[in-house]
Amino acid sequence: MKLYYMPGACSLATHILLREAGLPVELERVGRDKKTEHGENFLEVTPKGYVPALRMEDGEILTENAVVQNYIADLKPASNLAPPYGTKARLRQDELAIFISTEIHKTYSPMFNPATPDEAKQISKDKLATRYAMIEEMLSDGRPYLTGENFATVDAYLFTVTRWAGPLNFDLLKFPRVLAYQARVAERPAVKAALEGEGLLKAN
Repeated sequence: MKLYYMPGACSLATHILLREAGLPVELERVGRDKKTEHGENFLEVTPKGYVPALRMEDGEILTENAVVQNYIADLKPASNLAPPYGTKARLRQDELAIFISTEIHKTYSPMFNPATPDEAKQISKDKLATRYAMIEEMLSDGRPYLTGENFATVDAYLFTVTRWAGPLNFDLLKFPRVLAYQARVAERPAVKAALEGEGLLKAN
C-alpha cells in the first residue's frame, strides 16, 4: 500500500492507524503544488486533490477519512481499532467518526484560509467550543479513549484535527479533559512514530 499525505494534515490519522495496525506502507509526501516527492501528479492519483489517498494492494485509490480509517481497521481486526461491522458498537463509532469529520474537522477548515474574515473565524471558534464541550462531557467518566478502553480509529482522527488548535489560536484551556486526552494519545508509540515520520516530532 501507499499513503499519500501532507505533514500534519488529516492524513496523519491514517498514518497513525497504519502504524497501530502494524501494516506495511509506503509514504508519499504531497506538496502544495499537487506534485509528490517522487514527481507524481497528485491530481492524476485522485482528481479530488486532497489527502489522505491510499493506494490499496490492488492498485485502486481509496479516499475520505472515515472510509480509509475503517478500511485499515478491517484489514487488521486483531488491532481492535474498530468493532465488527453489523454491531451497535460499530454504528456508534461510525457515528462519532462522522461527527468529528463534519462538526470538528470541517469547522477548522475555514480558519486555515487567510482570506477568511476574522468574524467568520470567530464563528468557527464558537462552534468548535460547543463541539469540544461535547467531547469534554464524553470523557467525564474517566475513559482513556473516546469509545472506552481501546484506542480506535476515532482517536487517531480527533487527535489529528485537535493538533490544529494551537496554530489556529483556538484555546483549549476550557477543556482540561480534552487536553489530557491529547497528551495521553501523543504518548502512544505508533503516534510518536507517525509524527516522527512526518517530521513533526524530533526522533529520540
